[in-house]
Amino acid sequence: MKTDIQIAQEAEMLPITEVVKPFGIEADDLELYGKYKGKLSDELWNRVKDKKDGKLVLVTAINPTPAGEGKTTITVGLGQALNKLNKPTVIALREPSLGPCFGIKGGAAGGGYAQVVPMEDLNLHFTGDFHAITSANNLLAAMLDNHIQQGNELGIDTRQIVWKRCLDMNDRVLRNIVVGLGGKMDGVVRDDHFVITVASEIMAILCLADDMKDLKKRLGSIIVAYTREGKPVTARDLNAVGAMAALLKDALKPNVIQTLEHTPALVHGGPFANIAHGCNSVRATKTALKLADIVVTEAGFGADLGAEKFFDIKCRKAGLKPDAVVLVATVRALKYNGGVPKAELNSENLDALKAGIVNLEKHIENLQKYGVPVVVTLNSFITDTPAETDYIKQFCEERGCEFALAQVWEHGGDGGIELAQKVIDTLENKSGSFQPLYEDSMSLKEKVETIATEIYGARDVSFAPAAAKMLKTIEDLGFGTLPVCMAKTQYSLSDDQTKLGRPEGFTLNVREVYVNAGAGFVVVITGSIMTMPGLPKVPAANNIDVDDNGVITGLF
Repeated sequence: MKTDIQIAQEAEMLPITEVVKPFGIEADDLELYGKYKGKLSDELWNRVKDKKDGKLVLVTAINPTPAGEGKTTITVGLGQALNKLNKPTVIALREPSLGPCFGIKGGAAGGGYAQVVPMEDLNLHFTGDFHAITSANNLLAAMLDNHIQQGNELGIDTRQIVWKRCLDMNDRVLRNIVVGLGGKMDGVVRDDHFVITVASEIMAILCLADDMKDLKKRLGSIIVAYTREGKPVTARDLNAVGAMAALLKDALKPNVIQTLEHTPALVHGGPFANIAHGCNSVRATKTALKLADIVVTEAGFGADLGAEKFFDIKCRKAGLKPDAVVLVATVRALKYNGGVPKAELNSENLDALKAGIVNLEKHIENLQKYGVPVVVTLNSFITDTPAETDYIKQFCEERGCEFALAQVWEHGGDGGIELAQKVIDTLENKSGSFQPLYEDSMSLKEKVETIATEIYGARDVSFAPAAAKMLKTIEDLGFGTLPVCMAKTQYSLSDDQTKLGRPEGFTLNVREVYVNAGAGFVVVITGSIMTMPGLPKVPAANNIDVDDNGVITGLF
């Protein structure tokens, strides 16, 4: 059986100019990065911005397991299948982070015959967007420390510096560090921290900004520290906005590549969903909606994280109204939730399936709270049995969901025809009435409690004293109307990754809160989640190599 990277390397790509031409994109609308990658120009947006929007379909999933769910694979395969059915479709995805690529998760280009290519470029440096974000983030950090060194005219309290440096790599030793060691000219000694680039506020800002003017406004609102009197100090106060925007000038433009079947894919931005807001850029999504009849996008990890943030942050902020949701599950993952070890998932086990399907049930209930029609799809594996598939189909249909099998990993677009037809039928015959989960006017505490109880199934929420104090401070500063971005483990509906299935009656533990004033949301950190991951005992990097001819192996 061929690996994903072998399939991708054997693919016959078309020049990106040919891929996008049927969607009204001319060669002059592209800023090319070789033959197969490009960025969309600002002039293109100005030309299409008044066109009618296409339909927006979100792909999300149950909580991820070691058995794998294949959300991006389904997204790519569905886009290919819709184009086969003569429904002009564009895919809108996030860019992969180097952290999980070299860590445990691998890349994020889809899989099998439902991939975006060039796969190696996408998973590694791509068009340099993440490097630009990292540079802008760390420029601000350098200017902050330099301001303190040069006299601290703003009166910054060095014990209340909240801006962190970043790196797009899983590197646990950088979570908590001491900087400024050495002599008098080496800066002020203080505690400092790193986050992974995809958790940087600048990543969120890039993904939510409408244009350069909006980008600069948001960058200027970033709170980097507080004075001794408790007054926030911003990037604008440090005169850092212009230089940061210059670094981000090209990164702000959406990237376009292709699937194995030459469906255009706008791949732009990449915030994690377990520690950030988990959605690709607003610019990419809005542009795609002007170019295609249907746009298929995804949000990271399970629906309790990615879909909730897509609805309550991205759609709220950008004025988007999704028309349908595809919820991805696998028989294997549901049996894992039912208590079956990974090594035994290939055997039929209806009892375990019935025990684990409660995870799918909760996600269906959650998505229906937003008023958007739900289609459940099973990412098919050869070990699935008819009895298992039939049980899940009946379970979903009894809860008002359409159901379809997807075999896109093996068959590409042809394997997604059944799912694509269900999506088309839903778009044409079912009208939703989208609404966010909570109102802006609710207090921050009430918003956290609403998500915890309504989406996660918690009994209540426990706020650490420092977190409770910070919530009040944030509201006193005038940020109480912002949505909340929950940082939580992806592996469970709770904040304890060992609680599989549908945990109930638990307490959600909030340990830290801070405001991303530029991005426009309040970050709430729960449980033991980390904003700088670490590598596993045997990282994926161990198996990645490049031969004498420059051919990369080991990516997945």
